[in-house]
Amino acid sequence: MTPAQKETLRETWGKVVPIADTAAAMFYDRLFEIDPTLRRLFGGTDMAGQREKLVEALSLVLENLDDLEALVPTLEDLGCRHVAYGVKTGHYETVGEALLWTLEQGLGETWSPTAADAWALAYGFVAGAMQRGAATANAIAA
Repeated sequence: MTPAQKETLRETWGKVVPIADTAAAMFYDRLFEIDPTLRRLFGGTDMAGQREKLVEALSLVLENLDDLEALVPTLEDLGCRHVAYGVKTGHYETVGEALLWTLEQGLGETWSPTAADAWALAYGFVAGAMQRGAATANAIAA
């Protein structure tokens, strides 16, 4: 990730933070709109708490942009845990789609192809690490 991409991520995230709960609610609404079957994965979940967890996770990534590799064990563990929740490989694409849509809606005119590319790259890194963790969990269970 280039310094310019990192700066774009920091600038755009700085504009999302003040509307974080609204953005997180938009994210989950969009996620369930894209794939209504995902709603069952959150059946007994406190969605206010879930929105907070989403914002915290994204904030952690943004805080560690200069050393993303340090997050890999945490992300792999998160991916491992998500297997137990019923998350499948294809869900990561849906989550990415919902995340980019949410950012585009929330940022309005601030959203740009540059921002879209930077966020897609960052999400790809996160999803890739989580999927490696999920693959490990699935291999152990097999």
